[in-house]
Amino acid sequence: MIGLSVAIGRFVEALFWAIARVAGVISLAAIAGAAVLGGLWLLGRALWKRKRQ
Repeated sequence: MIGLSVAIGRFVEALFWAIARVAGVISLAAIAGAAVLGGLWLLGRALWKRKRQ
């Protein structure tokens, strides 16, 4: 019975780390996407100002 409890515990731990890894990748992708969009917005604003002058 103890072996089954250990197996279930290890399964739950592996499931937790898998979910945490996926959440980390998704949040990293969201942060990177926001940084790219922010950089493009700043670049577009600078080019727009240069074009108007």
